[in-house]
Amino acid sequence: MEAVRLVGITKGWAGVKAVDNLSLSMEKGEFITLLGPSGCGKTTTLRMIAGLEDPDDGDICIDDRLVFSASKGINVPPAQRGLGMIFQSYALWPHMTVFDNVAFGLVQQKVPRNQIGDRVMGVLEQVELAPLAQRFPSELSGGQQQRVAVARMVVVSPGLLLMDEPLSNLDTRLRMQMRASLKRMHQESGTTVIYVTHDQEEALTLSTRIAVMNKGELEQYESPEDVYDRPSTQFVAEFTGNPQTNLINARATQGAASSEAGTDLEVAGRVIGHAMGSGFPDTVVLAARPEALILCDRDGPGRIPGAVYATLPVGSSVLVYARIGGSSAGAGASETVIRAGRGAHVEANQRVWLQLDWSQVNMYDAATGRRLDNAVRP
Repeated sequence: MEAVRLVGITKGWAGVKAVDNLSLSMEKGEFITLLGPSGCGKTTTLRMIAGLEDPDDGDICIDDRLVFSASKGINVPPAQRGLGMIFQSYALWPHMTVFDNVAFGLVQQKVPRNQIGDRVMGVLEQVELAPLAQRFPSELSGGQQQRVAVARMVVVSPGLLLMDEPLSNLDTRLRMQMRASLKRMHQESGTTVIYVTHDQEEALTLSTRIAVMNKGELEQYESPEDVYDRPSTQFVAEFTGNPQTNLINARATQGAASSEAGTDLEVAGRVIGHAMGSGFPDTVVLAARPEALILCDRDGPGRIPGAVYATLPVGSSVLVYARIGGSSAGAGASETVIRAGRGAHVEANQRVWLQLDWSQVNMYDAATGRRLDNAVRP
């Protein structure tokens, strides 16, 4: 059953479309993340669902109920849409204790007093604030205040919960803990969650599906696994990489060595592979995440020569930055990053060769940025 359906939602200001003809369907119990860079329209979309912004065009349905329609003149007020929202700002009552702030929604729902205490303290335990239940917001750090805001909304178990970057002010350790807490809360409550973030790691770890947005338009709407393994566009491949996804320019030419019609791929003057496909473009972009590049100390078939620029040990692995192509001085070279094993020993300016793990490489049309599904990897 659909929890939320957006049909042709459009919103613009001063001639610029913040959201452009967006259509999405979200099932009950899903954790949907709107992911994208600043200015892509994700927060505007969330606010239109909440009723805090009015679309210029389109329809919004919540639980099969039409709550907004530009063509029919329907616009249900936010308080009547049956949802909860956690803003990027805390919006806590300064004169209330942590306990009373979290309990506020339950009191409004007229939950029996003997149940409120257990529910509030249970949620405060999950966000590691139980010892601070009697403090006031002014006595808390910014991160603690944000956790109170999360707890206040989660405790009332709304059918639809909207979150606008609720973990942005937390330090790394608490952010990881809160992700685990949010995931557990979602699994236990079955609440439908729509979550806004620019943090691709957050989206990949929390979501059942991710809507990647760019300049007000939808680039891809699939599971985290599909978004990471098979990005639909070059933009998605690049945006969802941490460290950066390697985008390697390649030239496609008809292969002469084979009796079958085919396409050789050439990178930095080196033929590295053979891809079959009809209508193959002349120039393509290979998207390879750092773990899809294998660092080699000698040349071999299909390997790309390069020179190490820098190495960054990151505990369980080493990130090796290397330049491929260009002149010996580095002019015109492109930078790649390789995730090597913890024991890798390479030095700046060392000559290396890169081997592609083709099972993890996606190809894109350099002109359109769309993934080439007719490309067969070597």
